[in-house]
Amino acid sequence: MPRKPRIEYAGAIYHVMSRGDRQEAIYRDSTDCETFLETLGQASDRTGWVVHCFALMGNHYHCLIETPEPNLAVGMKWLQSTYTQRFNRRHRECGHLFQGRYKALPVDPDAEEYFAVVSNYIHLNPARAKRIVLKEGDLLNYSWSSYPSYVHTRKRPAWLCVDRVLGCFGLSDDRSGRNRYRRRMQGYVAELAGYKKPREFDPDWSKIRRGWFLGSKQFGETLLDKLEGIRFTTKQASLGGEEVRRHDERRAAQLKIQGLEALGLSEADLEGLPKGADEKKVLAWYIKKQTVVSNAWLSEELLCGHPGNVSGYVKVVRERRDKQIRRLVRAVTKR
Repeated sequence: MPRKPRIEYAGAIYHVMSRGDRQEAIYRDSTDCETFLETLGQASDRTGWVVHCFALMGNHYHCLIETPEPNLAVGMKWLQSTYTQRFNRRHRECGHLFQGRYKALPVDPDAEEYFAVVSNYIHLNPARAKRIVLKEGDLLNYSWSSYPSYVHTRKRPAWLCVDRVLGCFGLSDDRSGRNRYRRRMQGYVAELAGYKKPREFDPDWSKIRRGWFLGSKQFGETLLDKLEGIRFTTKQASLGGEEVRRHDERRAAQLKIQGLEALGLSEADLEGLPKGADEKKVLAWYIKKQTVVSNAWLSEELLCGHPGNVSGYVKVVRERRDKQIRRLVRAVTKR
């Protein structure tokens, strides 16, 4: 199966997550955790990454990373392969440590609320995973996240940047700001205790788990622009899930406009044609052969009636037994 392309650009921000192979532990003890953080710091030095927060969770990890240069893939390859070598050497093992490819969710850099959502998601991970006791539990009791470094500067690695996360809440990196941040996060822990399903605590958390980006609609459109060249110029690239649907519907809308122009029609003309008109059949075929949009989308956009009609229309055009159909096909394909 072709690999999904990475969306990389200068100044990008990602929520990065990766699990252990077969969901097995990637840290067996505190020494492994220390080794991973040391490796993460070295990766930051090598790539110029800005690491805003992290949480090591036994069989997986979460990081919020900013890349001043478009080098996420190169840096992640070094980070995970280097840590795997160090882990295997220490435990006298060999083979893969991580499961498949890491997940990198682009985060809108221009909307602080999304930055805050991701940082909360990461710092509250120990509470959601019940690594600490809710209500009475203190996030400071979990050593393997960046949260303790936010509260106590003596524990803070040089490569960890706290200013932007604190700034999302209108806080400064001083004693007062750090204390207020601690009270805020402990309030969230207490709130989480009231949820049977912690993922329901924040509606945006489901977007982190299931979406392909986190941000405004405009940010999503910007990402689609960046994907345009990858989608149609890189044979080995493929998109998946929501990316395919969003990308192809956008591409299909462009093809619809091109097809209408080639046929000398307007949107108003399209509305006036019967649902089974030859022009609509050819437009459905023209769009279908270049995208994977659904028949429901085509029937709605081309006013073809029931979505079940679309497959029959496309088949008629493929066979090209009718002279009128052949003429219309030539019109749209000569562009």
